[in-house]
Amino acid sequence: MSGYVLPPPPQTAVAVQGRAERFAVRRIFCVGRNYADHAREMGGDPTAEPPFFFTKPADALVPSGATIAFPPATRDLHFEAELVVAIGLGGADIPAAEAAGHVWGHAAGNDLTRRDLQAEAKAARRPWDMAKGFDASAVVGALVAGPVLPDAGLRCVVNGQKRQSARLSEMIWPVEQIIAHLSRHVTLAPGDLIFTGTPAGVGALHPGDRCTVEIDGLPAATVTLA
Repeated sequence: MSGYVLPPPPQTAVAVQGRAERFAVRRIFCVGRNYADHAREMGGDPTAEPPFFFTKPADALVPSGATIAFPPATRDLHFEAELVVAIGLGGADIPAAEAAGHVWGHAAGNDLTRRDLQAEAKAARRPWDMAKGFDASAVVGALVAGPVLPDAGLRCVVNGQKRQSARLSEMIWPVEQIIAHLSRHVTLAPGDLIFTGTPAGVGALHPGDRCTVEIDGLPAATVTLA
């Protein structure tokens, strides 16, 4: 007797650079509009609001190197290059000064977005779930344990052409503040991933495109659309 009516789903996990062990994923949180230029690009004011968050299912994760189907129900799929933070020590109400001690490692990520559905949701003042949390919407490269260079360069390259370029130091809310703010809303736990926002330059992907997110010091996160 297994104790379950149906077999439990497989554990989602991310590769770890240089190790056979993998990082088991519990939840995926994402920060919206964490670069001033992207906030303006999307019609927002980067000085007007505190960080806000949305989520993706853990099983929306796609490993680097995968080929995925172009998602249904959209004609405007966008790439969003981001730093991903992996939580190794959980907690609630974490002070920003202590937040670095809760980080296990970092990865490059791509927050795939059905932009047309997001625009419709915004106009109707509805949740973004179907715009952000669809199948295969969270591309994540291999994790690297420990800190990331605070001024590392972040780039998105589509079919060999650079489409986004920024530095992590340009984030409105650095990682420590993101963790502090998020942990006031939910109790963070080991295995949680946090996508930390994307800079300006987001744009459309089409069937056949190859999209790579690069961050200095981290393995790339690459996905190809079938």
